[in-house]
Amino acid sequence: MSAHHPLRHLHQNEVAHRWGISPRTLERWRWLGQGPVYLKLGGTVVYRLEDIEAFEAQQLRAARASLGKPDLSGPERFARGIAG
Repeated sequence: MSAHHPLRHLHQNEVAHRWGISPRTLERWRWLGQGPVYLKLGGTVVYRLEDIEAFEAQQLRAARASLGKPDLSGPERFARGIAG
């Protein structure tokens, strides 16, 4: 049995719903070269769940840094369920 988890792709509307933003915001971020990493398969844009979670963790660190707060330590991140 493999230790790898199945790859999960989220569509733009799923990511927008997850974050409470408009799908158009994701479209704008892509056009500006901002936001999470995405894949374009045929004509469909999808996001890998692992990339979405990495982007969320990056935003947490960025927000904490702007408040003058240090990043969480490994054990603190684990206790809060934050990957990476």
